[in-house]
Amino acid sequence: MNNRIDVLAVGDRSVGYYPVRGIDGADKLPYSLRILLENVLRMAPDDDSAARFAGRVVSAGLAGEQGGEIEYMPARVLLQDFTGVPVFVDLAAMREAARDLGGDPSRINPQIPLDLVVDHSVIADVAGCPQALEKNMEMEFARNGERYRFLKWAQESFQNVRIVPPGAGICHQINVEHFATGVMTKNEDGKEIAYFDTVVGTDSHTTTANGIGVLSWGVGGIEAEAAALGQPITTLVPRVIGVHLTGRLSEGVSAMDAALVFAQMLRAKGVVGCFVECFGEGVGALSATQRACIANMTPEYGCTCTLFPVDDRTLEYLRLTGRDEEQV
Repeated sequence: MNNRIDVLAVGDRSVGYYPVRGIDGADKLPYSLRILLENVLRMAPDDDSAARFAGRVVSAGLAGEQGGEIEYMPARVLLQDFTGVPVFVDLAAMREAARDLGGDPSRINPQIPLDLVVDHSVIADVAGCPQALEKNMEMEFARNGERYRFLKWAQESFQNVRIVPPGAGICHQINVEHFATGVMTKNEDGKEIAYFDTVVGTDSHTTTANGIGVLSWGVGGIEAEAAALGQPITTLVPRVIGVHLTGRLSEGVSAMDAALVFAQMLRAKGVVGCFVECFGEGVGALSATQRACIANMTPEYGCTCTLFPVDDRTLEYLRLTGRDEEQV
């Protein structure tokens, strides 16, 4: 086993990363399991745990079957407002308890980026007129003023928090257009370390970001809150189902048509609890947004995620949506 930090040259900077090539069998794993392998090498509390978890990922991947239990730590958490507001209520209650016990309440913060998008509670009362957006927003803020004041306080009070107000779009759109970066970095013992952008979210369609190569899936509010506070998610190493894509969509066939065919085929296959990973020459014929449409439909056939690779189409999309060239 070799989990030393290696160095990647990025322009005029040097960025560290945890290579998986030193692990026997890693080169034969599906890409999604290599993401899990890097995660356990980087996040395991000690070398023994890292070796144990890495062994479970590799043995399951080579066998093509579900494996043993590992501890997985996502890079960030995505919340929508219905399930997200209670998370901040809990954080506020923790701060109050810390104060009452004589501690420093400001130390209670999300340990990884925590993003909340207000979208699920938005109601369209007015339609079919030029003033529809303005009138709907007026009613939205009148109805939910107290809740939005609380969220404004949370954004200003907690670190590692971004809150998107109503009217900006749905959480999955904003996630793939703005929040998702493909690769994230952080300071670790004075070194800048690069690692995979991975997400868990309190919505089953968090899987949309798999369309641009960001491993992501939906979890319950308690799991999301625990992850935000630095507690890993305990999970079994999933079985990986490969979908080999060939050809291209015919004229007039939409991405949703393709997504519905995915659902029909994979329901018949039985992929509940599995990772689905797309590969083959047909992948390049799908745009990043078409892939995201297919990945968004993952809950309809019950697998954990439908992951597409990071390739030139992905990088084109990152440029299109304003990511800087160094990030690309």
